[in-house]
Amino acid sequence: MMLIPYFRSNDRHFTLLQGDCIEVLSKFNFKFDMIFADPPYFLSNGGISYQSGNIVSVNKGDWDKSKGYEQDNKFNLNWLTECRDKLTDNGTIWVSGTYHNIFSIANCLTELGFKILNVITWAKTNPPPNISCRYFTFSSEFIIWARKCKNVPHYYNYKLMREMNEGKQMTDVWRLPAIAPWEKTCTKHPTQKPLALLTRIILASTRPDDWILDPFSGSSTTGVASNLFGRRFLGIDCDTGYLDISQARKLEIECVSTADIYRKKINKTLGGSIQTEDDGNEKVVNLDCVNEFFSEYVRQRELPF
Repeated sequence: MMLIPYFRSNDRHFTLLQGDCIEVLSKFNFKFDMIFADPPYFLSNGGISYQSGNIVSVNKGDWDKSKGYEQDNKFNLNWLTECRDKLTDNGTIWVSGTYHNIFSIANCLTELGFKILNVITWAKTNPPPNISCRYFTFSSEFIIWARKCKNVPHYYNYKLMREMNEGKQMTDVWRLPAIAPWEKTCTKHPTQKPLALLTRIILASTRPDDWILDPFSGSSTTGVASNLFGRRFLGIDCDTGYLDISQARKLEIECVSTADIYRKKINKTLGGSIQTEDDGNEKVVNLDCVNEFFSEYVRQRELPF
């Protein structure tokens, strides 16, 4: 059956499919250079949190409710199996989570033959307080980085990551804020990740023009960051409301001035550490420097639909 995109940008660098990722991924053959996945954390358990001065429910929706360890683990194994089949042999996958799901993810990755490279600790610089005052404040999430094949080298832009860390090797603890108000112009997803976080991931592990997949795309932060920095993107989500937000976010950055503003804001969040050049009194992102390690050869791979 021919897949019909929910949305495809005119430049063909941003494509959205509607549906369950396990079913959708089984319907086509295409290899991606990198995958970022923000799967259900299974933490919608009736609890409460604190956000923007208000007490709010932690429930995100039925999709985030645990069905018990065995069913949750089976779900993780199934979607990771499909994702592994869609990675190039030298491709890598990044999967975010908390203690609710990250141990299951790690076990599934190992079972499927991935080689875990790092477990990044995203230490949020602006976490919400713990209103019960009975636990330490929850201020971090984890992101597992793994490559598909244990014996096939992966791509890592070590030089750029070192430049982004004041000339020192970057560690696996990343101190970055959660999403800022300027990232919510098209409204937001309840588990939306900040553009700075995805930018660092993308610049670390992909080359310009690479294809990036997000099987739980939500509001497509992965896609926005991909396109801002010269990568191509396919996102999959079940919810048409979130797909519409994704489409609006892509159309927003098709305005050159908006895209430039976003790059500057991302660069500022990352400490002005993306290779830059002076423009008067302000530093601006120089994409030619970001693309330094890319050869003149541009791969012409296109999605089969």
